[in-house]
Amino acid sequence: MAHMKQYDYIIIGNGIAGFQLALALSQDTFFNNKQIALIDKSHKTENDKTISFWEKGTGKWDSIVIKSWSEALIFTSKKELAIKLPPYAYKTIHALDFYNKAKQELSKQTNFHFIIDQVLSVENSKQPKVITVKNSYEAKHIFDSRITEDYFSKSNNYTKVIQHFKGWIIETETPVFKTDQFTMMDYRIKDGDQTTFTYVLPLSSTRALVEFTYFTPTLVDDAIYESYLKLYISSLLKIESYSISEIERGSIPMTSFPFEKYSTKHITKIGTAAGWVKGSTGYSFKHTEKKVASIVTNLKDGNIPSKNLFKQKHKFYDKIFLKVLHDENNKGEWIFEQFYAKNSVEAMFKFLDEESTFIEELKIMKSLFSLSFIKAFFKTLMN
Repeated sequence: MAHMKQYDYIIIGNGIAGFQLALALSQDTFFNNKQIALIDKSHKTENDKTISFWEKGTGKWDSIVIKSWSEALIFTSKKELAIKLPPYAYKTIHALDFYNKAKQELSKQTNFHFIIDQVLSVENSKQPKVITVKNSYEAKHIFDSRITEDYFSKSNNYTKVIQHFKGWIIETETPVFKTDQFTMMDYRIKDGDQTTFTYVLPLSSTRALVEFTYFTPTLVDDAIYESYLKLYISSLLKIESYSISEIERGSIPMTSFPFEKYSTKHITKIGTAAGWVKGSTGYSFKHTEKKVASIVTNLKDGNIPSKNLFKQKHKFYDKIFLKVLHDENNKGEWIFEQFYAKNSVEAMFKFLDEESTFIEELKIMKSLFSLSFIKAFFKTLMN
């Protein structure tokens, strides 16, 4: 298929951010006369991750939600918390279902063009250009989901914690899982004093995603995840016989690195490359939805797309949390226990969604008040 060499917008990367942006543009008549290209080296035909998020009531992704829950469980070494989520629900979708939905909807639009190719570089100029293995393309504006090399070479100047995990979707012959609850964090099995926990999503009474997760500055060998998964399934889930139908692994940056500074007048970073991953939690799906909506508004108003995408106070809160987690990683269990035990669902999710008021934020901070947070506050303030 022949492609034109010039577009109004080019989106690099058909991931969560790229597709959400493309879908938002396709659903607004303002962009009907804009030629938009999506460039990715992959056809996106694999289910490479499970995507989970919370929201109130019905949502725009409900048609592909595979399961939702109204109650979350938190297990620490000291207590068990059962958290009723209404008016929120915790929802899960398969990434492949999301990709297929996006491709199906975008393929109906004659002004959207899929280009399967590998991007080599992007030229930042008044008429920015994308250089690929097979060709080069110009655009009035480029949306780029590739993480800047500076993150890897200069990241020691910033607080960096990695959410890394390995998960198995396991299947049993007999019903063993309660399908009305999911386990958000279980600290009863840990890797030493590090912040590690198990996450369990029961997809049916005989099928569940079981994931062993680290919030730590460094990665571990693959065999270590597996040893803790096996231990958790046998000793806490009490399952002796099961099969593994799918495997997923991931590494998500939780960092104070200023990704947002790498957007320019003609090139806008998106997704993880733009700092859209919530620094204190690693969640990004609903944050991406909001950022995309702001970008669309900015484009229609004639502003640079990256205008006012971040609230500085919430970035500051995330920096404090990350500083504690980085410097005193053993405090992770205590932090999350306090957060979930001492605050209402409404207060917690509003805070994490960056929709809280200053008074509500003070209450959250009070629940986490400790010497560790005081030290992290002043260290962050002085940086």
